[in-house]
Amino acid sequence: MKKLFFGSIENSNSADLALALLRVFVGLSLMLVHGSGKIPVSEGFVKHIGSLGFPMPLFFAWAAAFAEYFGALLLALGLFTRPAALMIASTMFVAAFVNHGGDPFAVAEKAYLYLSIGVLFVVLGSGKYGVDSAIRRKLNI
Repeated sequence: MKKLFFGSIENSNSADLALALLRVFVGLSLMLVHGSGKIPVSEGFVKHIGSLGFPMPLFFAWAAAFAEYFGALLLALGLFTRPAALMIASTMFVAAFVNHGGDPFAVAEKAYLYLSIGVLFVVLGSGKYGVDSAIRRKLNI
């Protein structure tokens, strides 16, 4: 019973499997639910980004759309996981603190969740069951 409540599973297949499930679910959810509606960027989305005070709103609209679609796809695959997660976390930081800065927590909650998960994958990488891991094994890194 002690092991169930206080045992550690770090460096275990169970932990890596759970990490892979989270990575795939979050990546596909972000890509399909949020990113797919932003590719290609609409004029309304570009105007919204401009209204947030960003210079070059077309560039930043594409950057957000790219992060939410292609970054999320890379996250799901576990390919270039840390850079993809950094793009996602950066985009979600803006979504949480700039776009939803004055909103109640319930409105900004998804942005905070995606931000937190993005930071997790920046720190941990893809785990054992991602394409990054297969590349590391192939290159013997």
